[in-house]
Amino acid sequence: MNKKYYITTAIVYATGKPHIGNIYEIIMADAIARYKRLCGYDVFFQTGTDEHGQKVEQKALEAGLSPRAYVDDVAGKIRALFDMMNTSYDKFIRTTDADHELQIQKMFRRFYEQGDIYKSVYEGPYCTPCESFWTESQLIEGNCPDCGRKTDLSGEEAYFFKMSKYAARLIEHINNNPDFIKPVSRKNEMMNNFLLPGLKDLCVSRTSYKWGIPVDFDQKHVVYVWMDALSNYITGIGYDCDGNHTDQYKKLWPADLHLIGKDIVRFHTIYWPIFLMALDEPLPRQVFGHPWLLMGDGKMSKSKGNTLYADDLVKEFGVDAVRYYVLNEMPYDNDGTISHELMIEKVNSDLANILGNLVNRTVAMSNKYFGGAVRRTDASEPIDEELKEMATRLTDRVSQKMGELNHSEALSEIFGLFKRCNKYIDETEPWLLAKSEKSFARLNAVLYNLVESISIGAVLLSPFMPETAEKILKQINAPARLYGSLGSFGIYPSGTKVTEKPEILFARIDTKK
Repeated sequence: MNKKYYITTAIVYATGKPHIGNIYEIIMADAIARYKRLCGYDVFFQTGTDEHGQKVEQKALEAGLSPRAYVDDVAGKIRALFDMMNTSYDKFIRTTDADHELQIQKMFRRFYEQGDIYKSVYEGPYCTPCESFWTESQLIEGNCPDCGRKTDLSGEEAYFFKMSKYAARLIEHINNNPDFIKPVSRKNEMMNNFLLPGLKDLCVSRTSYKWGIPVDFDQKHVVYVWMDALSNYITGIGYDCDGNHTDQYKKLWPADLHLIGKDIVRFHTIYWPIFLMALDEPLPRQVFGHPWLLMGDGKMSKSKGNTLYADDLVKEFGVDAVRYYVLNEMPYDNDGTISHELMIEKVNSDLANILGNLVNRTVAMSNKYFGGAVRRTDASEPIDEELKEMATRLTDRVSQKMGELNHSEALSEIFGLFKRCNKYIDETEPWLLAKSEKSFARLNAVLYNLVESISIGAVLLSPFMPETAEKILKQINAPARLYGSLGSFGIYPSGTKVTEKPEILFARIDTKK
């Protein structure tokens, strides 16, 4: 039986259309999920929408819709965007799903009966867009430390969760599990800024709005965002608060990876583990707080007017070009940048020049010199060995980078092989070998080495650019290849014919136009 791998993204807040900075996360998660499947894992990939709260209620009112009608519309649009980006999620959860809402009510009651939750009054600065209460000391120049907007003084009756009860246990867990929070910079921030100074109790219910899951024993209250939203990771796979879990839950939990933005690491590495401790459930194996995709020098936001949308970029560049850009341009720990100009530059340099040109030349030469048939011969030369070694070692190098969740460097390794193939063409000069029949065996060997190297590279490219990888393998007529065979050179069947008419994978974009 294949080893399981359960990966989740943060669920998208259903207040409107997400921009490319939001969509980046699902593309990254999809690349990881597809890579794990390629490696033979039994993958379950969950994403979805976070649909309750004051902000949703306000947006629905502005749109002249009921909150339910509003979130139905927005969730549909978000799912359509995920599908457009060719993401292979297995479950799209909505926090308005009846089974999710039921479990949240059960959990809230259980926490209350265990003495983890108590009723009090909350007064303090509140940020509506972030749905977060803050202390005066946490504000930056009087504004929300997360989004920079003004906060309002808010006071209302609320239930609170006793965070401090579990804090020491969580600190011990983080210290004993160095991979629990990644990158390390995020772990240090959580420990130094929140856990070690001492956790304050967390507000877990609200009375100032109605659009939420009702507290079943105190109808004036609705469950506040974080207990509702974070729990999707277990309710979506069949968790039951009474212990009647589904087989799927027993198989998949704990999650292997929660992939989230760096701005919500606190909620996923402090609140969420503490809720799980209170439920006596295991903690996720890893929470990875990825960097942001910026426009210019700032985080994308609709209020600033500095947003790019995935569907607009796809119309202009295509799905795989957008996937490639965001996965290649986002470093492991630092923010990445996106703009139309940078996208055009990347499409021209990497996708048209390096990859598209390589496949096109190789297929065209195979057709021109041998009627499309690619044959393996013994006419090898020392120059071949460097290419072969690079091709057969690629799997290990990509595996190492993906093990670190460093997809940008994994892609760089794959494109390193494609660059080496182009250099190999310049070194071996097939057009000169074609002038004499005496050199045909050598020419066959050169073209075979190229096709085999492209085949290995395309299989490893498939998690990142699935449609492109499929097109490449179709053009060279390469057989389906198991991951375990990628370290061997010479799997491509000798005598196979490539396609007669190579398709241009990526056309160069005229920057003047």
